[in-house]
Amino acid sequence: MSDEYGVFLGLDVGKSDHHAVGLAPAGKRLHDAALPNTEAGLRKLFDKLGRHGRILVVVDQPASIGALPVAVARACGHQVAYLPGLVMRRLADLHPGTAKTDARDAFVIADAARTLPHTLRRVDTGDDTLAELEVLVGYDDDLAGEVTRIANRIRGLLTQIHPPLERVLGPKVQHPAVLEALSRCGGPAGLRRTGRSKLTEVVNPRAPRMGARLVEQIFTALDTQTVVVPGTTAAETILPRLADSLMGLLRQRDQVAVQVEEMLDAHPLSPVLISMPGVGVRTAARILLEVGDVAAFPTSGHLAAYAGLAPVTRRSGTSIRGEHPPKGGNKQLKRAFFLSAFAALSDPLSRAYYDRKRAEGKKHNAALICLARRRVDVLHAMLRTRTPYQHKPAENLALAA
Repeated sequence: MSDEYGVFLGLDVGKSDHHAVGLAPAGKRLHDAALPNTEAGLRKLFDKLGRHGRILVVVDQPASIGALPVAVARACGHQVAYLPGLVMRRLADLHPGTAKTDARDAFVIADAARTLPHTLRRVDTGDDTLAELEVLVGYDDDLAGEVTRIANRIRGLLTQIHPPLERVLGPKVQHPAVLEALSRCGGPAGLRRTGRSKLTEVVNPRAPRMGARLVEQIFTALDTQTVVVPGTTAAETILPRLADSLMGLLRQRDQVAVQVEEMLDAHPLSPVLISMPGVGVRTAARILLEVGDVAAFPTSGHLAAYAGLAPVTRRSGTSIRGEHPPKGGNKQLKRAFFLSAFAALSDPLSRAYYDRKRAEGKKHNAALICLARRRVDVLHAMLRTRTPYQHKPAENLALAA
């Protein structure tokens, strides 16, 4: 690595200004100064350092505020990598001093690129699909947070004014039929005024199979409470607005999901990911964004450790022994693997492995973590060889169990 590049340029990126430190292979400082977050300033610095040889540009954030330096570096023909934040913080502890400054962080980044190239992760060159996908998935995450907030607000209001009705509608609060009923009828008083037949006409187009049963459950709940709780009148006016907002957010999520699916279709690894049981459009997008180039993970164990799914061994003499769940790792990737493992329980092979772990005495979440860890092995092999998931014959299920 030191022979391949003449300059190791570490950028501690910022909103309006970066700090740049350039090191020669022997460690000599070639540059150490603030850098404006403009194309002209970046090109000027790259041209200046280019006289010393090939430049490896390393950032601590390849997206958001680090997107422009990455794009300009690529346009100038330079190789780009990034140093994960957790790794950078650990490496900073190895350098003298306790100050936290942009200049010090930029030096740590450049020195890591020069002396510890294995700590770097590649920024996929020219992969515009992932950049576009990251914007969409980030927006979808924001929408999901708003959906959860408003759904909880609706359930909280119903619990306050009519707990029996909340027990009926709360678990289905995101169902189109429930939202339509709340939007057009409001709360308990509005539902009573609407009546059974009219409410059935409201919910049946959104829930043909469960409409009549839902209406019966609603009126049974309404009959169990006759007292009117203070605040009910205001809640009757707020609930339709919250229901309309929630319906709008869910429509936006559906639209974003269509766009994400279209972008995934353009990525060569999409068919590989989607072929695995339990991996849908949103999960596949998250895995692609967080894993990127699977070549950065030599083994599935490295990928599992990065996701926080590999158990940590703790041993000190005879007093401390055993393996413990990790507390670190990439939280978003871990959540994606965990949710995909839960969704894969309908797959016979995954279910057999889950049941085996439950029979060993593990609780539900622990068994799912074990299943997620096992699936990382399979996923790593699939991505490395670009081979879709191969379903095992039925006669092999007994061996898996």
